Amino acid sequence: MLLVALTGNIASGKSSVASMFAARGATLIDADVLARLAVRVGTPGYDAIVRRWGSSVLSADGVLDRGALRGIVFEQPEELRALNAIVHPVVERMRSELLSSARARGDRLVICDIPLLFENNLADGFDRIVLVDAPRPLRLERLVRDRGLRETEAMAMIAQQMPADLKRARADFVIDNDSTRDALAQRVDEVWRALSAEADADAHRDSLTLAPPHG
Repeated sequence: MLLVALTGNIASGKSSVASMFAARGATLIDADVLARLAVRVGTPGYDAIVRRWGSSVLSADGVLDRGALRGIVFEQPEELRALNAIVHPVVERMRSELLSSARARGDRLVICDIPLLFENNLADGFDRIVLVDAPRPLRLERLVRDRGLRETEAMAMIAQQMPADLKRARADFVIDNDSTRDALAQRVDEVWRALSAEADADAHRDSLTLAPPHG
């Protein structure tokens, strides 16, 4: 099984790329999905968040208001660390369980969508790293236009993450998302072909290793 980390700074278009990989046959494990599951109503993660930050981070129906919580933690590093300490261990456990299931099924190529791959020192656990990137001004524009954030809030979110240049230096593949969706799909296809070839080679080596000796 080829284990691939997919990462990218906020508003780079990583989620679009993840969907394209899944459509091409990859098994996708999405850290954002797992993070939401980790703080559902009634979970220990939800209870821990409410104990620390109170009802101000809840919507009227009692569900976690991620926007309200983000407004608190992104301006206070200590609070962000506290949130990460609640959520990240649960996400890591769920990811590990899903990876074990993928191995048991014999999945050929698994992509883990992890926004903070480098920030959380997770890069060494993967066979290959794919980075989705876009120029900082374009990412800022997307946050304001598509997510309705204030420019100052968007700039603060961008500043929280490691600069893209440092990530590009550590990635095996870089997909630039600075043009049309068709252009993005072409770039995804190029990386997909390379990853698929490597996954096939790994599967072939494994089959040779597991084959019984002749005679």
